[in-house]
Amino acid sequence: MLKLLSSPHKTQTLNPNKPFLFLSRLLSQSLSSNPYDYDPPFSPASKPQKPKTKKTQNADPNKDPTTRPLKSDLPFDFSYSYSETPSAEPISFRESPKFSPFGPGRLDRKWTGTVAPAQQEVDLNRLAQERKRVLGDPLTEEEVAELVERYRHSDCSRQINLGKGGVTHNMLDDIHNHWKQAEAVRIKCLGVPTLDMDNVCFHLEDKSGGAIIYRHINVLILYRGRNYDPKNRPVIPVMLWKPYPPIYPKLVKNVADGLTFEEMKELRNRGLNSLPLMKLTRNGVYVNVVDRVKEAFKTEEVVRLDCTHVGTSDCKRIGAKLRDLAPCIPLLFKDEQIILWRGKQDQEQDSKCIDRS
Repeated sequence: MLKLLSSPHKTQTLNPNKPFLFLSRLLSQSLSSNPYDYDPPFSPASKPQKPKTKKTQNADPNKDPTTRPLKSDLPFDFSYSYSETPSAEPISFRESPKFSPFGPGRLDRKWTGTVAPAQQEVDLNRLAQERKRVLGDPLTEEEVAELVERYRHSDCSRQINLGKGGVTHNMLDDIHNHWKQAEAVRIKCLGVPTLDMDNVCFHLEDKSGGAIIYRHINVLILYRGRNYDPKNRPVIPVMLWKPYPPIYPKLVKNVADGLTFEEMKELRNRGLNSLPLMKLTRNGVYVNVVDRVKEAFKTEEVVRLDCTHVGTSDCKRIGAKLRDLAPCIPLLFKDEQIILWRGKQDQEQDSKCIDRS
């Protein structure tokens, strides 16, 4: 065996009795004779070097939004929701007002916990003239019909869903992004904001600068205007997160004004044992709720709304809106049931008649 390995050039004859031994010897001879001819199936590849980026020292700091705060010429105070913010002043905050939802140092306005007030005074005449210039001449009936037919269908790609947050700040940026490619945008409203669609329409037109050309139940079409220029759109800084809502005063008092504790307890029990006026669903359309409640208060003193599966927070939002729209006094929120009291209207009417006489 040593002789075979020492003489690589010696010809070998195939032994028919031991073919596998001959092949092993042949392979060992070929590897030992020319070690530099060995080529492995995989060779270690070197790591690709990343191209070095040269830092330009003369970069323009105005083009980098992180080097200076953004400045917006919008005349209104920035808030998370423009249509669903309560009118009452908060009594406390769940997070410190120093944490701005726009990010640290990204906005030239100071966050107060609920709003970021505008820094400059508002010229109402100039704003009205600018909005009139952007809207241009009023649309004809044929143009309105064409736009409505194009954007009113449910399969429209230019659609924004408006939920329980109402007209939010980031929604304004979404509207202008749609207006880059389309003349109008379809807005589908669901949930608590549908109780007061007039309020939703007002804030959409006031904050975006457009005009609502179509309104059917909970579907709106917002038109951008004839002279709208996407290149000159307003600067709208985006909120990076949803701020924690502050703590507001209690919606339901222990004893309502004009009632004793026993009377209020009796009204609550009467409302819980009465039949519900209507049943509300989660994220439903509540367009006719206010009219139904007003009609029921003509004959009933206490009304119950069945809000099963709606959620506790949405129940309180509905009660707060009905308090101002009906108007009425919420007496109880229990087991997703809303008990509303119309108030002492008979005594108020009698006192008004006495004063007139």
